[in-house]
Amino acid sequence: MHLEAAIPYLEKRRSPRYSFIASAELIEEKADVRIASRVSELSLHGCYLDMMNPFPTRTMVLVKITAGDAFFEAKSEIIYSQPNMGAGVRFLQVESKSQAVLERWLDGAEKDQQKLTG
Repeated sequence: MHLEAAIPYLEKRRSPRYSFIASAELIEEKADVRIASRVSELSLHGCYLDMMNPFPTRTMVLVKITAGDAFFEAKSEIIYSQPNMGAGVRFLQVESKSQAVLERWLDGAEKDQQKLTG
């Protein structure tokens, strides 16, 4: 077994992940398959999406997230898939407008978490 495989995934994250609820849509562009989903966790580099039938690991997708009147999208990759639960997604390509929205959401989520734990 590779040493890295023994490290829990949580410890490999590059940035904190926050509880964040929003609507999402994943689009697998090659087959033009769309899946409606819900974001449950969000970070600067990815998110966790709740769904019953997630795409397989390493599938390239366009992720679109909507919360209130704000909209985010990024070319992404499914990095782990859990049937009947959801999928972990890594953002690969984020335009500057979406990056600003993501940072605003994360700032709000961090403040909300501090209120709960503070």
